[in-house]
Amino acid sequence: MNAIASAPTDLVAAFARTSTSIISDCLDRLPGAPLRPFHRIEGTMAGIALTVKVPAGDNLAIHQALELLEPGQVLVVDGGGDLSRALMGDIMAAIAQKRGAAGVVVDGMIRDLATIGKGSFPMFARGGYHRGPYKNGPGEINVPVSIAGMVVAPGDLVVGDHDGIVAFPFDQAEALLERCLATERKEAEMLAQIAAGTYKGAYAAH
Repeated sequence: MNAIASAPTDLVAAFARTSTSIISDCLDRLPGAPLRPFHRIEGTMAGIALTVKVPAGDNLAIHQALELLEPGQVLVVDGGGDLSRALMGDIMAAIAQKRGAAGVVVDGMIRDLATIGKGSFPMFARGGYHRGPYKNGPGEINVPVSIAGMVVAPGDLVVGDHDGIVAFPFDQAEALLERCLATERKEAEMLAQIAAGTYKGAYAAH
């Protein structure tokens, strides 16, 4: 059974209702990826990783991976952080969206930012640049990748919002969600105390 078929959709959806900062804290502030969102944010992205590793400035394997995308997956592209060429643009984003992807994460550059910025389909990257990519290959699909130093394996749960990207093995998701919910309750209590003027500052600052 593949990762998408075996992943409980309600558990994935639960992470779309939390935040990367909460998740990061509950993962003991382990490395995440400080990539920027380039879409119009209307919520938190959460989905299962389909990983791609490409040579610097080359997107042939990304085109191949687009044909494999299943609904609910996040296309995670290890471009090595290269800033010389855009690896994806609005056409490839539209293909990913049409295939039901939860979003796209690129450790590299993207382009067509004006178009992408008008839509709510999640697109995270290091930056934008008009210069187009090579299509020579090779590349690897569904292998462990490094996204700005954060290791992402195929089937990991990937979450993204205004603050960047976090990823973790799916078998940790249920226990991690409980810690996230507990942290959210604690922070809600702190905010209520601040509003009431009763907060004593006993909780460690973030």
